[in-house]
Amino acid sequence: MDSKRDDLHEKMEEDECTTPRSGEHRIPVSSVCPPPPRKKPKVVRNRDPPRNGYFQPPDLEDLFCAQLRREACASI
Repeated sequence: MDSKRDDLHEKMEEDECTTPRSGEHRIPVSSVCPPPPRKKPKVVRNRDPPRNGYFQPPDLEDLFCAQLRREACASI
């Protein structure tokens, strides 16, 4: 029984795919490195203001109100 398993295992090893290793299948070595990729040009674009103006909600000042800061004690 073990001999049948060994024979089957050996046959499976023979039938497995292998990577070609001959010289004709190798990737050729390049003599010169390729140039680096070029940078994309900067796109400078000034946007026009909106035709209807900017949205200004009436309670915007309430959200970002500045509180007065108390002066630090200078007598120390």
